[in-house]
Amino acid sequence: MKTAIIYWSQTGNTQAMAENILAGIRKEGGEADIFAVSEISPAEAAAYDVLLLGCPAMGAEELESEEFEPFYTELEALVPGKKVGLFGSYDWGDGEWMRLWQERAEGAGLHVEDTLIVNMNDDPAEPCMAFGKQFA
Repeated sequence: MKTAIIYWSQTGNTQAMAENILAGIRKEGGEADIFAVSEISPAEAAAYDVLLLGCPAMGAEELESEEFEPFYTELEALVPGKKVGLFGSYDWGDGEWMRLWQERAEGAGLHVEDTLIVNMNDDPAEPCMAFGKQFA
C-alpha cells in the first residue's frame, strides 16, 4: 500500500508531527512519502492508498483557509472510500476543528481510521510515532 503524509504548517508544529508520524511508520517497517501541501496536487494525492492529512487549528478552530482548505476540498471529491488519518496541532480550544474535520471527511465518504491532536506546547514525538505505527 502506498501512503502519503500531507501537511500544512505555519510554525513548524504540524511539520514536526508529520515527521514523527513518518518515523513511526518506518519504525514498524513501513514506507510513506511526505509532502507539504504545496508540493503535491490533489490528483497526485488521490493516487495513494492511504492519506495522512495534517493541518493545525486556525482562527476560530478551522482548517487553514488559503492553501490547505482549497487542496482538501478538491481532494475529498476525488477520494471517496479512501482510508485516511487526520492530525494537527492546536494552541487553544478543545479540538473542535478536528471533530468538524472528521465529520466532514466521513460525510464525503472517506474512511477515517484515526485522528490525532497535539497541543503545540507538548512534545509530539511519542503520540505521533504511535499514530504512524498503526498505518505502517
